[in-house]
Amino acid sequence: MKNTINFLLLLWVYTLQGQVGIMTSKPQSVLDVNGDFNKKGKLFLDNNNILSPGKTGQILISRGAGTAPTWKALKIPDYEPFKYYLIFNDSFRDFNTSSNNTGQGISLSTATSPATISADLVKGADITNLINNKGFKEITKLSNPFIVNSTESKVYFQFETVVQENNTTTIGSNQMYACGIFVDDKLQSARLNTLFTSTTAESTFLTHNQIGGASNLAKGQHTARVACTRYTTDDNIVLGIGVPSTTAVNNVNNFMTQASLKIDVYEVPQNFTDIF
Repeated sequence: MKNTINFLLLLWVYTLQGQVGIMTSKPQSVLDVNGDFNKKGKLFLDNNNILSPGKTGQILISRGAGTAPTWKALKIPDYEPFKYYLIFNDSFRDFNTSSNNTGQGISLSTATSPATISADLVKGADITNLINNKGFKEITKLSNPFIVNSTESKVYFQFETVVQENNTTTIGSNQMYACGIFVDDKLQSARLNTLFTSTTAESTFLTHNQIGGASNLAKGQHTARVACTRYTTDDNIVLGIGVPSTTAVNNVNNFMTQASLKIDVYEVPQNFTDIF
């Protein structure tokens, strides 16, 4: 003899103006479920009368109010563990498009004492102190932010410019100068160089190329800055860095002397944001 027991499952169901509510008396949509929802089987989206179940690895993405959701694949690149990747790179320049040499670069007409060089150019030196007390001037248009996302990173800086002295009427003397690259106002790279004068007054110049770096900066936004100073005292000489030192001799111009700063951030990628 076979016994059958039937159970009647009662649902708390309300209908309101064509809307069905389960466990709610005030449904807000065609089907409004107040509580856990357990589904077995495929989930199809009806997009333009085409049933789409999605593909492996896709997730359901909202397209805003009044528009049906859609399936999308997460575009997450594959990274090899413990390997550095270029995450950020950008370059900046200090260039005045007009014919005059104002508003670009820096001009150094005075010098600080050479005796302070070894004390000035130390890692972590503060840019404000160097500007206020050591004759440094900042190339302000090269001050720019960059972002580090990982705790393991290497940041590389490349600073290039032209340095010229205005020895148009006198031969002058060799000019010793220094430039520094700063991160968050602290010195990270320093380059000491000498512009050798010629035997004739011809506004000599050289190309200054400087590469520096920093490792494992804190996650978040940082700021790179560039400043330079002069260590040779010669009242007859003005040193132009990133700008012609004189308009009397047309051997260089604004375009040729403009300063530039390139920033590359390499990181060992981490989970930058949680994915739900």
